Amino acid sequence: MPDLHWTIPVARWSSWPAAASASPDIGFIEPIVRRRLSTLSRVALKVAHDCVARDAVRVVFASRHGELRRTTDILRAISAGEPVSPTAFSLSVLNAMTGVFGIARGDRSAASAISAGAETLGYALLEAHAQYATQPDSPTLLVYADEPADPAYGTIEDEVQGGAIALLLDSETATGELECAVSRADQSDSVPVSEARAGKTGETGETGGKNSAAPETLFATQSQALQHCLETGLPTAWQNAGATWHWRWHGRAA
Repeated sequence: MPDLHWTIPVARWSSWPAAASASPDIGFIEPIVRRRLSTLSRVALKVAHDCVARDAVRVVFASRHGELRRTTDILRAISAGEPVSPTAFSLSVLNAMTGVFGIARGDRSAASAISAGAETLGYALLEAHAQYATQPDSPTLLVYADEPADPAYGTIEDEVQGGAIALLLDSETATGELECAVSRADQSDSVPVSEARAGKTGETGETGGKNSAAPETLFATQSQALQHCLETGLPTAWQNAGATWHWRWHGRAA
């Protein structure tokens, strides 16, 4: 049995690939704010906006590195004796995206930010589940966005590939349920996992996949695994030295 197991209702999801050549459309953000945003915040705001209407929504934002690149530029400016932009400083915090999103929507709902190393997305899914379970009549939006750290930090174990993904938790309009589980390293051998392979990049959409008894496919990052599960409805997994994370999709009948 897994150490942790939970299920979340997914009403809608959206993703933005790291390799995208076009810039995300965030026209709902005022131009004076939009031009100051980093690529990370832009892709996060894009997928978040795709998943919600005008109704109030709680937000869980997750990122392993957050605005680390902006922070690194600030540190370099300080080291060189150059002035630091107040705007750059205010937007260098991990939860910058949630503040911009809430202001743009006029939404004062609670927002939180999570960073947990290579397992950031998995624990964000757990946090989103916990928040939704405490108040199931209020939708919860999970937004994950990341980008590789600046080369100045050297080699990083289980480094992210970048991109963004968002899921709206709402049982009333859910198209299916995402089953999440975590097993300790000594339990992972009991779960069939196929040969690792690269995941596909996704598009905005409502998931209508199917549950499958096929072996799980192991992916290099949590975001790749989750996205593939949402796209195909097939079980996926991600593994590190301490644990294996599992995802399975259960679509609801139309």
